[in-house]
Amino acid sequence: MCWSATADLVAGAGVTAVGVAAVARVRARRDLPLAALPLLLGAHQIVEAVVRHRGGGGGAATVVWAVIALPLLAVWVPAAVWCAATGPGAPAARPRLAVPLAVGAATAAALAYGLATGPMTAEIHGRTLGYTFGLPHPPVLVAGYLLATVGSLLLSGDRRLTLLGVLVAVGASVCWALWRLEFVSTWCALAAVCSVMLLGWARTRPPPTGTPLHRAA
Repeated sequence: MCWSATADLVAGAGVTAVGVAAVARVRARRDLPLAALPLLLGAHQIVEAVVRHRGGGGGAATVVWAVIALPLLAVWVPAAVWCAATGPGAPAARPRLAVPLAVGAATAAALAYGLATGPMTAEIHGRTLGYTFGLPHPPVLVAGYLLATVGSLLLSGDRRLTLLGVLVAVGASVCWALWRLEFVSTWCALAAVCSVMLLGWARTRPPPTGTPLHRAA
């Protein structure tokens, strides 16, 4: 989320463009889900621009925002990292990555159930946007979410992804603190930085040993 609908829209378009570039650089199918993550983050920002433009509330845009932010990312990130771990440089990573993947799947199921059965609203507070969901056991779900997303990056066995995991952990803490103070929403900046790092990761990935997705230019 950003500090205004315009900022959300601009950030979403920029992050989406980075995602297109990252996907274009993919040379193996195993890397495609992780390289495509900026596309999902960009779409998420654009959806929030709609939420802000409509003044918050509990409409369809709010539901889409919540589905992407909560259950979808909780399972997408660990699954994408698990897929990428089949490549050279991380031969032993897959078994340990099964843990955050399993936690992510369970967390996503609980989040999806909570979103389907509980109230869901968005409210604008100055330059921040707050979302209210009727989710059971929030501390447990937050812990599961972080283990699935940040944990999978830290356990990936890939130096760039480990650095990305550290950045996400530190950056999210800073963004959360600013958001809690209702000072300014800076999550879009974190999404942009992470997307650029994923583009760099996609560009430097080794070529596949089997059949490539496409030939590098």
